[in-house]
Amino acid sequence: MLVTGGAGFIGANFIHYILVKDPGVSIVNLDLLTYAGNIANLDNIQDESRHHFVKGDVCDRNLIDRLLRDHKIDTIVHFAAESHVDRSINGPAVFVKTNFEGTSTLLEAARVYWQEEMKWSKEDCRFHQISTDEVYGSLDRETPAFTETTPYAPNSPYSASKAGADHLVRAYYHTFGLPVTISCCSNNYGPLQHQEKLVPTVIRSCINKQLIPIYGDGSNIRDWLFVIDHCSAVDSILRLGKVGELYNIGGNNEVANIDIVLHICRILDELVPHDLEGGYASLISFVTDRPGHDWRYAIAADKLKSATGWTPESNFKQMLSTTIQMYAELIPMGSTANMLNEIGMSRNGHASTSR
Repeated sequence: MLVTGGAGFIGANFIHYILVKDPGVSIVNLDLLTYAGNIANLDNIQDESRHHFVKGDVCDRNLIDRLLRDHKIDTIVHFAAESHVDRSINGPAVFVKTNFEGTSTLLEAARVYWQEEMKWSKEDCRFHQISTDEVYGSLDRETPAFTETTPYAPNSPYSASKAGADHLVRAYYHTFGLPVTISCCSNNYGPLQHQEKLVPTVIRSCINKQLIPIYGDGSNIRDWLFVIDHCSAVDSILRLGKVGELYNIGGNNEVANIDIVLHICRILDELVPHDLEGGYASLISFVTDRPGHDWRYAIAADKLKSATGWTPESNFKQMLSTTIQMYAELIPMGSTANMLNEIGMSRNGHASTSR
């Protein structure tokens, strides 16, 4: 299996997850180690013989070709992406290059290797594209959740670059017969997340007694998905998903930004002593809203459940509390293997068999 972006938040958790779940899988981990990639996320598996790390760019066609041939790759899970909306507003070009051109490079390399060189059938291999619910645009309070038939309507350079990549993946299936699947996930939280994201930002601000920046009035709503649930969903799609299909992955936890911030503050009030009158919530500072800020995301994952039996298994409040304690260093920043032991290894009865 080639995993791109495997030193990032979700990619690293996925690699830990697969190595624990399936002893028959070997992983080549390709990551350029930009600001979002952290080699320390892989510390617990540096000596794992089934994990091979390669520093490199998904846009480097010669490198991709070599990795596919040398390691006889039959499965590609494509996490690598520029992913922060604010950064895409300030500098869209790198998002187009990594998210669209990088996906194009991987698709063409896979097509040539699998279909022309190896002449494998679609049952033998899989290209899985990790996408985002942001490709669907924004919802109001009354509109039902996004489904797989919701038209794409991206509102930021980030989501537009991901939407373009998704369309290219779909085109490679319909034009060339490349065996692909796509998943669109909601907001992830959990261990190893980059510090610029909401949950780590709030925790860090509280611990350092710094202002907690909240866009607008904090009423924007997101559906929160524990990262290990996301990993198990991708695993289920690889094993049981139908080629050519798009699957939504959601956590069934719609929460306004201000409410999740207040919840984190309340938990830290109990865990980390302070002398702040009004508690950590007194640090909340409302700042000018992000341009084009989508108001609400919500995911309907019924199709995935019907196809694979997957549902999110983690308790939101419990796993958010555990995540907060990790970032606050009240308990060690655990690996995914340790998290799996805490939440249980049984994930919808998935068998430990490789593709």
